[in-house]
Amino acid sequence: MLDRFDTARSAQRARRPRPPSDPRPRIVADGQSGHHSPELDTDHSFDESPYSSYDVATHGPGPAPDWLITSLSARDTRLGILKTGKEADVGLLERAVPGGPGCLLAVKTFRSAEHRLFHRDATYQEGRRVRRSRESRAMAARTGFGRELLAGKWAAAEFAALGMLWSAGARVPYPVQLIGSEVMMEFIGDPDGTAAPRLAAIEAGTAEFTELWHDLVGTLEILAEAGLTHGDLSPYNVLVDVSPSGETHCVVIDLPQVVDLVANPSGAEFLDRDCRNIAEFFARRGVLAADAEILALHLGGLALP
Repeated sequence: MLDRFDTARSAQRARRPRPPSDPRPRIVADGQSGHHSPELDTDHSFDESPYSSYDVATHGPGPAPDWLITSLSARDTRLGILKTGKEADVGLLERAVPGGPGCLLAVKTFRSAEHRLFHRDATYQEGRRVRRSRESRAMAARTGFGRELLAGKWAAAEFAALGMLWSAGARVPYPVQLIGSEVMMEFIGDPDGTAAPRLAAIEAGTAEFTELWHDLVGTLEILAEAGLTHGDLSPYNVLVDVSPSGETHCVVIDLPQVVDLVANPSGAEFLDRDCRNIAEFFARRGVLAADAEILALHLGGLALP
């Protein structure tokens, strides 16, 4: 078993200059600051930003991290779009007290019934249950009402998975809050809004990739001990973050489709695919320990009741 690690993050950020707000969406690419854009050169007042929605949302596991702004007088300023996808969009937001401290957050909004197509819902969700039969029938029939329920259900599934895994010590973003089909979570990146790069974009030597492999396996072990596998693991949904102390770590993201290895009849297939996708990536970079079959056997053993 790999050594466990301390996931407590230091006070997130020193106060940054207050960024302007703008209703026009823009893309904040990996490695590009979220605070600066030629389109956003006009100063605006905090009065144009809505108050924090923290008081009306479902909260993440307590106690809340020290870096999180929970004051009801805080304002939420949307800074742009980090990522667009078929199933959800992820935006960048600053929550700050006027004249006081602030923090950056990632806001993941699952697409509405008109714009979102849930692929392979039934396979991923085997083992999950909805109590009310009307809701179950609507989701199975993919009615408009059912698709709206699915959007909220996938948001709730990711929020719950993040909360459980973060509490267990896995390297995942802290889930800040949940409202409907919107999950707000810790932003993984720099104080200026530069998003942490995906694992697939990293250029490094074998020694560094070997360290990242062992760090990532530590988080996969925690998932397995909880009876889960990611379900769609790849180098594109693992971020490489640098801690304040200069250590480099893998942070696993995109967990709405997390699969129950015990209750889902296809759980072993999802686990094998996750292990194959990630092990082959590391093996191509010279990591000798990256063996998909051995990893799947190890994780599967941890998941046994």
